[in-house]
Amino acid sequence: MEQKIKMYGAEWCPDCRRTKELFAKNKIDFEYINIDITPEASQLVEGYNKGKRIIPTVLINDTAYSNPQNHELAQTLGINKQGKLVMYGADWCPDCQRAKHFLQDNQINFEFIDVETTEGASEFVMNANNGKRIIPTILFNDKAYSNPDNATLTKLLGIDKVADTKIYDVLIIGGGAAGLTTAIYAQRDRFDSIILEKTNIGGNAYITKKIENYPGFKEVSGPDLMDRMESQAETLGAKIETGEEIQNIEKAQNFFKVTTPSQEYRSKSIVIATGSTYRTLGIDGEQELIGSGIHFCATCDGAFYRDKEVIVIGGGNSALEEGMFLAGFCKKVSIIHRGEQFSANEIYSEKLETFSNIEVFLNKTPTAFIANDSGSFETMTYTDNETDKENEIKADGVFIFIGLLPNTKPFEGLINLSESGHILTKGLNQTSIPGIFAAGDCRFGAIAQVAAATGEGVVASYGIREYLKR
Repeated sequence: MEQKIKMYGAEWCPDCRRTKELFAKNKIDFEYINIDITPEASQLVEGYNKGKRIIPTVLINDTAYSNPQNHELAQTLGINKQGKLVMYGADWCPDCQRAKHFLQDNQINFEFIDVETTEGASEFVMNANNGKRIIPTILFNDKAYSNPDNATLTKLLGIDKVADTKIYDVLIIGGGAAGLTTAIYAQRDRFDSIILEKTNIGGNAYITKKIENYPGFKEVSGPDLMDRMESQAETLGAKIETGEEIQNIEKAQNFFKVTTPSQEYRSKSIVIATGSTYRTLGIDGEQELIGSGIHFCATCDGAFYRDKEVIVIGGGNSALEEGMFLAGFCKKVSIIHRGEQFSANEIYSEKLETFSNIEVFLNKTPTAFIANDSGSFETMTYTDNETDKENEIKADGVFIFIGLLPNTKPFEGLINLSESGHILTKGLNQTSIPGIFAAGDCRFGAIAQVAAATGEGVVASYGIREYLKR
């Protein structure tokens, strides 16, 4: 039986790129629908996601998955390092239960197809077994096996080889500029490194349309710069795994054990380079409308608002830069800032004046987001800080750029953090635990710039060198 897989996405979407790469790597056929080219696709995406514009939206046999992570897709589609596995069976079948438990206990992903409820499944099983209705029938890399016992499955799947038993010199958590630079320097030092990235390689820099302050480039796109770093790291021998979210870190003998939903990794040292995510306002209606008119990335979601009116909240470099980016294709952009003047560099303020479709609201504090009858954003209320009067602005969408929060929650209780949640370090980016280092936006005192992040990676690599020598 063939899977019917559709993927709604866009070329500018990092998670769409990650999902495409997973499908291509595992030779999975799918139909790709670009929401920028197919106008009705955006409406379908909103329909599948209760009014929210979430991409990629993946349809597997008409079941929608909203921005599924790699391990979720692997579990649903039966993707493993050894190949693809599909089990045809029934809930009442004892041998099906045995096989299920065996595969689950050995962390083998499999797609389960119930022959009682799935159209055409029973006929498929009979054809695969010369007319006999034998379950479980396990399809492994397109070859059918009739009710294989545990010993057969062990040999077939190479169960004893499933775990990554290699002990790396350095395991890097996060594939942004800091993580990639660490890998580049570590590999040049002849240290074997692996990068585990939760989403897509490139971090926040990858979703930045234009970078104008990276040395050596008058102007470079974020994706291009990050692709070059990734290619350099891989060329030097670094291993990169995406879709890997950290669940646990523990010290075992003379190495660390790092657990993800799909695997356990071992390494002599660790570098945490998990970066940061966008800060929220914490006002009424915000959480409910995220994805339904409220966004934090103009490069990711701006295309939904072509020829429409949007609000940008913030007064720093990012807010003005993203506001001007949106003004390039939106009908109108209203920039709201609570201060009496912007905190951005003067060059951004000067550029802002060249846009006729940008209106600025200074000394104004947002107070609430209000939805329309369909549950999407429609109105923002705000207070005039000078008069204390309440006002409102109607728009099609909102983009919030008020700073970043470090992605350090998985490490609470493991290493020392600051009150703001940043990782505290000393010396060559050493954390409170010897052998664990930090680099980039997640580290206390770091500067949230791509050029600074690469420097963070260099410092961490020197820390690794000293630690591994000892």
